[in-house]
Amino acid sequence: MSSERYNARESEPRWQRQWDEKAIFAAKNDDPRPKYYVLEMFPYPSGRIHIGHVRNYTLGDVLARFMRAKGFNVLHPMGWDAFGLPAENAAIERKVAPKAWTYDNIAAMKKQLRSIGLSLDWSREFATCDPSYYKHQQKMFNDFLRAGLAEREKRKLNWDPVDMTVLANEQVIDGRGWRSGAVVEQREMSQWVFKITKYSQELLDALDTLDRWPDKVRLMQRNWIGRSEGLLVRFALDDATSPGDESELKIFTTRPDTLFGAKFMAIAPDHPLAQAAAAKNPKLAEFIAEAKRHGTAQEIIDTAEKLGFDTGIRAIHPFDPSWKLPVYVANFVLMEYGTGAIFGCPAHDQRDLDFVNKYGLGTTPVVCPEGQDPSTFVITDTAYDGDGRMINSRFLDGMTIEQAKSDVARRLEAEVRGNLPVGERQVNFRLRDWGISRQRYWGCPIPVIHCPTCDVVPVPDKDLPVVLPEDVTFDKPGNALDHHPTWKHVSCPQCGAKAQRETDTMDTFVDSSWYFARFTDPWNENAPTTRAVVDRMMPVDQYIGGVEHAILHLLYSRFFIRAMKATGHIGMDEPFAGMFTQGMVVHETYQKADGGYVTPAEVKIEAGANGRRASLLTSGEEVAIGSIEKMSKSKRNTVDPDDIIATYGADVARWFMLSDSPPDRDVIWSDERVQGASRFVQRLWRLVNESAEMAGGSAAAKPAAFGADALALRKAAHGALDKVSTGIEKLHFNVCLAYIREFANALGEVLARPGQESPDLAPDLTWAVREAAVILVQLFAPMMPHLAEECWGVLGQAGLVSEANWPQIERDLLVEDTVTLVVQVNGKKRGEVTVARNAQNPEIEAAVLALDAVKQALGGNAVRKVIVVPMRIVNVVG
Repeated sequence: MSSERYNARESEPRWQRQWDEKAIFAAKNDDPRPKYYVLEMFPYPSGRIHIGHVRNYTLGDVLARFMRAKGFNVLHPMGWDAFGLPAENAAIERKVAPKAWTYDNIAAMKKQLRSIGLSLDWSREFATCDPSYYKHQQKMFNDFLRAGLAEREKRKLNWDPVDMTVLANEQVIDGRGWRSGAVVEQREMSQWVFKITKYSQELLDALDTLDRWPDKVRLMQRNWIGRSEGLLVRFALDDATSPGDESELKIFTTRPDTLFGAKFMAIAPDHPLAQAAAAKNPKLAEFIAEAKRHGTAQEIIDTAEKLGFDTGIRAIHPFDPSWKLPVYVANFVLMEYGTGAIFGCPAHDQRDLDFVNKYGLGTTPVVCPEGQDPSTFVITDTAYDGDGRMINSRFLDGMTIEQAKSDVARRLEAEVRGNLPVGERQVNFRLRDWGISRQRYWGCPIPVIHCPTCDVVPVPDKDLPVVLPEDVTFDKPGNALDHHPTWKHVSCPQCGAKAQRETDTMDTFVDSSWYFARFTDPWNENAPTTRAVVDRMMPVDQYIGGVEHAILHLLYSRFFIRAMKATGHIGMDEPFAGMFTQGMVVHETYQKADGGYVTPAEVKIEAGANGRRASLLTSGEEVAIGSIEKMSKSKRNTVDPDDIIATYGADVARWFMLSDSPPDRDVIWSDERVQGASRFVQRLWRLVNESAEMAGGSAAAKPAAFGADALALRKAAHGALDKVSTGIEKLHFNVCLAYIREFANALGEVLARPGQESPDLAPDLTWAVREAAVILVQLFAPMMPHLAEECWGVLGQAGLVSEANWPQIERDLLVEDTVTLVVQVNGKKRGEVTVARNAQNPEIEAAVLALDAVKQALGGNAVRKVIVVPMRIVNVVG
């Protein structure tokens, strides 16, 4: 038996070189075998991979290696999501070019990724910042423009006056820019949008077909699309209070049944009516300016105090001309949603209730729960949003909510004012068109030219790509493309007059919304896709990534595929057949007395009578053990993958990531359990060496029959093979690893029996041990590929285990010789009995009646009959 320890440091680079030299992970587009496309969300080249990357890419790699062994042509590529603000920040802070910073980071991270032993097809690698990639993105922009899926429109946007760029709602924190800290302004600006709203209903309906997506992700997308059926109601304005020519206020409501509970109207700060009123009211203008400064992100609005300003304008109730409702400008109403105006029914909406309680507007409940006395039903601090019957609603009283909605709609649709109905049934969506313009340098240039005569002119396809200039400076705030002396100055392609390029670049979400399609044929220089290839290789069979991308990235990708289909680049509607969102890697935190955090590598943990204690390795200073949190640079609770791989090897890191927790849940990093994984690697190494020594140098012919010991081992081997195969297909990797451990224990028990070292060992057991060892190696090969290659050689197997076919399961060996039946006495369970699978009823009855629990339950009474339900249950009737 080999006495040497497995040396990961020596072994892993050697096998990685062999894989590369043989190019065994390169998919072939003309391969006649069925395809399988597994893809992890590609990384941003920040300079270092983190331990979360190791987990994410290991999950996909196990599946890729398994499906390859199962005979599929596996596409498992890698690339880089390489545009974005961090590169510009680095250029400003480090005085380096964004391109140089990005490609240096790519080189460093690629080296790290290779050290994990991933079965990636590196021949398809690309970075989204390469002109050979974004050339095709610009081509598709032009195609979308021609198809009416891209257009330029004016929008109210968050503007950072210091960084001189548009900010997303989520980048406005307490009314200030997330980077500059400047007070954000609201500006109306022209920007390019993709018309995702054309597919609102289709994107919603298709979620029902994505049955291999997590329910939580589909729900998040449904909520983001936000389909709502309701009524558009035109409230007339009281002429005596209305500013200027404004005569009505339109609102969209999903609860027209509650109109008789209305207490106020509320409009967005940038609603035209608010602007008209503010022109004559300085205090209102000041309130509006303050509301705009605090941003329009939904989470900010949800948590901020609900504030309003009474404009003095009054709206007339559509069912009662004498009923006039005050119109407030409110900080919780957004112009982007609905009509930018609402009516408030505080009794049945908590936000509205908080508002009226603040301003003393009162409440009138109009829906009463079944069984409640309407005369005593009141609302104070908690709104009622449940079902019930209408009350305090005149002609609606006694109706259900749905009946009331229908009756209100019918009445208001029949009432006409100014040749238009007062009410109109509508379907609204929360989803808004995707604004893609960004005022920054390091992004894909938008391929249009602005001509004084011809207006907006697309750059001709033959002139693509529009390449970013490299000689830019960042000494002025704002977009470096605007400051470049020559780049933006061009001639109009149509009339030849002096014109200017568009200096906005595309949102980086555009880059990642089609990269998966480009991977199918990245060598095509003439088109974004090769139609025959992309239609064969897509959709992605299994996509893996963080739940933080569950809404925007996945939704934009789903839109993009539809737009590519509409413009002839692809022939399908959905990009990802299966979606899996992995959990995070978390670690406890360590904090010094001065409040500063220290890394796990700086800390020594000791267990004592009073629990665990942490101290600094350098000084012995005690540090506080904090909560378990997501790994982050700010809390310094990160683990460097390079350190782990250098110490234990990539296979240990991979095994730990897979074994410690279900892959959709967070995994808690533990040095102790990593060391346990390392010990298991050595145990497998010893098992395989012992098996090889016992089984001899070469595989013998399969015996015609097997004795009890050999048969038991074969049953354990094929049982594990069946369970692990099913587990990988279901992505239950931690369960698979438990089965592998269980099987390794079974093999170890056989090898440890006295006399197994005898040269006269039975040939059937020798054969079974070799088979078991080979199956064991193939079972852990997707998880620990380097160790598996080394063990494959020890067993004298030909070629590489990475190229070997998955073992065939012998189903006969999965059939158990015995069966366990539930035993009842007079209908109550009293125990179980195990009998031979082919046992006849008299044998079963005898075994059951011999049970002490049955005798005790009968209490000496005679047995009237025994009912045997085959393979399930035995009921004794006394």
